[in-house]
Amino acid sequence: MPSKGSGDFERGYIIAIGGCENWVSPDVCEKLRSICLSSESKALILNISEQQIEHHIATVLSDNGFVECSTIEIKSRQDAQNPQLLAQMMNIDLLVIAGERPLQISTLIGGTPIAKQLRKLNADGVHIVGTYGAAALLSEHMIAGGQEGTTPTQNGVTMAPGLGLTNRFMVDYHFEQQGRLGRLLTALSYNPFTLGIGIDDGTALFISPREELEVFGTGAATLIDPSNLQYSSMGSAGSGDPISLFGLQMHILAQGARFTCEQKAYDEHWA
Repeated sequence: MPSKGSGDFERGYIIAIGGCENWVSPDVCEKLRSICLSSESKALILNISEQQIEHHIATVLSDNGFVECSTIEIKSRQDAQNPQLLAQMMNIDLLVIAGERPLQISTLIGGTPIAKQLRKLNADGVHIVGTYGAAALLSEHMIAGGQEGTTPTQNGVTMAPGLGLTNRFMVDYHFEQQGRLGRLLTALSYNPFTLGIGIDDGTALFISPREELEVFGTGAATLIDPSNLQYSSMGSAGSGDPISLFGLQMHILAQGARFTCEQKAYDEHWA
């Protein structure tokens, strides 16, 4: 569940970046820098993996205006409970979570002081980025795995608790390349009160504090809205059976597109 924070600040952005690499493009970095209010913005990278993660995120952030960019390694649940690491997470403007498999990331930090601190930081105005598997981690209901294909099936997705920065959206990454529409639809059949978002490689989705979605990058974000779902056969389907879903809405957001969730309004502003 999202943290209420101190109540003294506007909630920070939540940014999910698609793809199977821990990478932030210079164009996305420029947007990240623009949403930071400080003239001397500081960034922190959390590498959450039992194995060594190689990336150049710190270099890209530094090259695009962040005056400081430090890194914390989380390789065990003991690390995620280290008070010294918690102290290093203070006084920053942007935090990037780098990791590969969503379930491994969740297993390492779920229920730990690090996870609680991440929710509090976001509630108090720190922008949180999830790359690669950490893109799926950001939401409360996390897609941890599932079958490839476009048809939803009764056992087509594996769900697990995520970080819980938002309970309004469910995110899947590396979307178009792996044919993950079916597993996103299956996840929505279990959780029809959320919006499902599939993010292509090379694409970043910015979720504002007011739940406005904006897309940057070379691909697109696929938004599945089940709020008008009229019928789902999930309750009567047998193991592995295809699922019928009536009344879903789909929106495709490419570079420059915005979608406001509360009013279900869109704005295509090619700047």
